[in-house]
Amino acid sequence: MAKASVAEEPLSRPDGLTAFESKLVNLLALLLVQERQQTEQIGLLGRAGFRSAEIATLLGTTSNTVSVELSNQRRGKKPKKSKKPGKK
Repeated sequence: MAKASVAEEPLSRPDGLTAFESKLVNLLALLLVQERQQTEQIGLLGRAGFRSAEIATLLGTTSNTVSVELSNQRRGKKPKKSKKPGKK
């Protein structure tokens, strides 16, 4: 009986997912949050169990931005309103 070579085995990650499974999880996460504001995307992904660095990678932002937003959401802070042009 022939043994499977190492090259034939799927790559595994520390979280137990194969590289392919990880890509599927990321794809599903992106489908979940498409067409939403970034703050809402961050909150949804955070509640789904993604870490700040993972969310940042998925959304193309920094992990610091994600960490601050998650912290604000946990504390119940509302997002700052942008100033309208021409008003002081």
